[in-house]
Amino acid sequence: MRRADRLFRIVQRLRRPGVVTASRLAEALGVSERTVYRDIRDLSLSGVPVQGEAGVGYAMPKGFDLPPLMFTEEEVEALVLGARVAESWGDADLARAAEDALGKIESVLPGRLRQRLAEAALFAPGFHVSADLRRLVAPLRRAIRERRRARFGYQDRAGVPSERTAQPLGLFYWGNAWTLGAWCETRRDFRNFRLDRMARLEVLEERFEPKPGRTLADFFRRYEGEARSRR
Repeated sequence: MRRADRLFRIVQRLRRPGVVTASRLAEALGVSERTVYRDIRDLSLSGVPVQGEAGVGYAMPKGFDLPPLMFTEEEVEALVLGARVAESWGDADLARAAEDALGKIESVLPGRLRQRLAEAALFAPGFHVSADLRRLVAPLRRAIRERRRARFGYQDRAGVPSERTAQPLGLFYWGNAWTLGAWCETRRDFRNFRLDRMARLEVLEERFEPKPGRTLADFFRRYEGEARSRR
């Protein structure tokens, strides 16, 4: 767990009614009590009103809340652009999630940055993205998340058709196309399939377990090695 996530969870726990001991916090976070003492000290030094002491327990005054999220203008624009890319190029569920995420961020931003969020003039037009392509993203995201094998028809660059069964590892957005990085069981090797050349996609019930030499990290190593050799 990242330290920032751990500090956030400590604050969230201390906001609940009652007192919590360092040992209970350490057990919940999977760290030592010494780490908890250090985190509590750092929170206090940063202005978080932690009440209590070591050996007794900790709490926070009623009504305390976290300050509004603070972003730079560039960070706000990065969030907007990322969300708009997801809305334009992703499937319907991903588009809704991006819109909801921006709404949650906007609700806790200070006024000046909230206005900057609304005025961000960064766009990712998606009128040229086919509905068929969008429909493939959602089931492939599920296949990757649940480690399910996938079967589909595919046409290579020369237009030669084939039937493939693959272990989906990652989806890649290239600005003008989506590709699926996968271990192709049909060819017994890594492949990067363009989604616009796929047909009849079926996510199978059978799951796969990552094996050495067939993981996403192996996939990256393969293609990074090939890219270096072409330089």
